Amino acid sequence: MNDYMLFAIAMIPVLWLIVSLGVLKMPAHKTCSFTVILTLAIAIICWKMKFIDGITATVEGMAIALWPILLVIVAALFTYNLAVETKTMDVIKKMLSSITTDKRIQVLILAWGFGGFLEAVAGYGTAVAIPASILASLGFNPLFAAVICLLANTVPTAFGALGIPVTTLATVTGLEVVHLSYVTSIQLAGFIVLIPFLLVILTEKSIKALKGVVGITLVSGITFAIPQIFIAKYLGADLPALVASICSMGCTILMAKAMNKEKVETKEEDKVGLKEGILAWLPYILLCGLILIASPLVPSINSLLAKASSNIHIYTGDATSTTAFSWINTPGMMILIATFIAGLIQKLKFTYMLDVLKRTIIQLKTSFITIMSIVAISKIMSHSGMTSSISFGLCAITGTFYPLISPLLGAIGTFVTGSDTSANILFGALQTEAAKSLSIDPYWIAAANTAGATAGKMISPQSIAIATSATGLIGSEGKILSTTVKYCLGYVIILGLIVFFGGGILTLF
Repeated sequence: MNDYMLFAIAMIPVLWLIVSLGVLKMPAHKTCSFTVILTLAIAIICWKMKFIDGITATVEGMAIALWPILLVIVAALFTYNLAVETKTMDVIKKMLSSITTDKRIQVLILAWGFGGFLEAVAGYGTAVAIPASILASLGFNPLFAAVICLLANTVPTAFGALGIPVTTLATVTGLEVVHLSYVTSIQLAGFIVLIPFLLVILTEKSIKALKGVVGITLVSGITFAIPQIFIAKYLGADLPALVASICSMGCTILMAKAMNKEKVETKEEDKVGLKEGILAWLPYILLCGLILIASPLVPSINSLLAKASSNIHIYTGDATSTTAFSWINTPGMMILIATFIAGLIQKLKFTYMLDVLKRTIIQLKTSFITIMSIVAISKIMSHSGMTSSISFGLCAITGTFYPLISPLLGAIGTFVTGSDTSANILFGALQTEAAKSLSIDPYWIAAANTAGATAGKMISPQSIAIATSATGLIGSEGKILSTTVKYCLGYVIILGLIVFFGGGILTLF
């Protein structure tokens, strides 16, 4: 069987997921569990994968799905459910309304600024789950809340979880991490400025939505883009999204309060005291603090927590393959710890919190099936060689026009795996080899993989499942995919043109 035939066959699971979710509107947990069986059969028949290797690849994927991915989803939704039951979510609503009652600006603060911050410090779906659930509680249409947070959670993922995607890409390609960070930030700069405008337009489904908020929207984007470029150029991958999101959120809130002061006077009964406000936001305050303290920014604590980890040999097809599990220093555990501590400070009974956690897990039962299936599919495709066949086919078909589709490869990687980091592991080395064979700057093409991978976040079944779980829309995955896929295509096409024609852009900076 020739390589082109293998490419076509390897695309079958990917195309089936797109058609079944986006066109046929099948429930995600049903189509994804079926796709596991389909992918496994294709891998065994066409790639000669041993049956036991296919089964252990599936188990490996399911284990990774449980820890850390599903752990994050359960923890984020548990935090939200507890806030709803204890009425602290009502306090958060009042506080946000005191900043602004303008839904367009609330989207900029929560989906863009706060979501970007959560992506920067935690990743793993927190930037979709938490802002989407808060927006839904503020009265936004749940479907809109899910879609808007998926669109917002694109560009911040390049430097998400304190830069893990870019540092991983630097490792697998042998490229210098600081320069790679800078090149990536340059490719994404235009999107960082434009996406806030898209979010505002979608909030009222009209370009007229920009009336009166062009200035604050521009500030929200520029104060994210410029700090990110500056930090990436001089400090590398760890802090660009963290510093940028704080700058953006802070400037947006300050402008919103200035605008709101002229229009609305907060009613006495809607005013929130300092203590009440701190207690309401305490889980999120503690979460940010714990993640920063446990991060590489505090090496002593980070190395201590790193000892509470295990490397388990699950996949039998490679004797050296191990799967790493961090038992404490993982975002899901940090969210749970922060929420339980905050709950105790708020004088909640531990047994009561456990009951809310139990009900949250039951609420997410179909999400467990969906996400475990998706990660299992990605592992089967990766271990069998199906993913490599897809990348080969795209390279062979495009030739010298390869830079046009290099971001598409990153987007496909994220669609399949749900992770910018995994997309970089899958395709990073291939992208740099293709760049060298075409005499193109390898930094430029490697960065295109990360930038393209950010586009794939909005159509990744894993990300969509997180969004539906957080907003109570389980079963609506197809509707969300059919909405986000057009924005993803536009993103990838524009980025492809930037990569193809903009190779000399760095000489201007």
